[in-house]
Amino acid sequence: MKALVCVAPNEARIEERARPVAGQGEVLLRIRRVGVCGTDFHIFTGKQPFFTYPRLIGHELAGEVVEASVGSDLAIGQVVTVNPYIPCGTCVACRRQRPNCCARVSVLGVHADGGMAEYLAVPSSAIIPTPGLTVDQAAMVEFLAIGAHAVRRAAIAAGSRVLVTGAGPIGIACAMFARIAGAGSITLLDRSDARLAKAVQDFGFGSCVTAGPDATVKLAEISDGEMFDYVFDATGSAAAMNAGLANVAHAGTYILVGLCLDNLVFADPEFHKRETTLLASRNALHADFELVIDSIRNGTIPTDRMLTHRIDLADLATDMPSLLGQQEMIVKAIVTV
Repeated sequence: MKALVCVAPNEARIEERARPVAGQGEVLLRIRRVGVCGTDFHIFTGKQPFFTYPRLIGHELAGEVVEASVGSDLAIGQVVTVNPYIPCGTCVACRRQRPNCCARVSVLGVHADGGMAEYLAVPSSAIIPTPGLTVDQAAMVEFLAIGAHAVRRAAIAAGSRVLVTGAGPIGIACAMFARIAGAGSITLLDRSDARLAKAVQDFGFGSCVTAGPDATVKLAEISDGEMFDYVFDATGSAAAMNAGLANVAHAGTYILVGLCLDNLVFADPEFHKRETTLLASRNALHADFELVIDSIRNGTIPTDRMLTHRIDLADLATDMPSLLGQQEMIVKAIVTV
């Protein structure tokens, strides 16, 4: 089978590999679509902190069931997505029903070989059926679940002010689920006017601010000088993450969704005087996947406007640098396998 392997920073290639065999408790999938996300770009450029080369990438997956265990509820040919965060099942986080931050989590496409290939065998517990969704939509569930999980972590109070820093795919996902959760107002902050324009035109977020010297003044004006009850950072930029505390209201919550290689440093007096709640949001849970699937199926999430780029698997190794250069215009790039 054909598979895309990142062999070193800025170097990927298509390799021929043996078709996997499903073991006990596993399901064999024929992969149909794979989403490309910021993690994949970070892997390609050597900026993903948990990654070792070489590795078969791909964790935003949609496939059709080829083989399942006897007695399984899955049907051959059924379209499913995959929860790519494979937990150990025994650590302290798993015992607390939070396998997304398992101490020994193995993320497909990061810690273990992923699904940017024609076939993939995964534990049956990772399979999530997607009734009513197309294969394109099923491949978008995982990245949207990141935003859904972050919003659930924040426990947004109805009518509150929300700021999302970073208007890329994860930021848009956070903003959409903040809207679903009942936020009173949602503002997006990004350095890219093109991304902000897309957020307005395609997703209906009318309050947008371009990052720069005047941004703090504009954000203060939007929030009546009080700043924001919930601030989500989806940039993965240490500079933006460090600066974001200034945008949090007193008694507010700061949710770090993006991941960076650097240390974060906050001014303690500013952190304390706000009595800031600081949250990290990592990966997603099955419940988040289910919420996303329901939201796509009922039309709340406009996936047709999210799919901005399509690539064939055979072309991805050579097209990755071009995609990197188009990130401001990409909401979701989907690979056809």
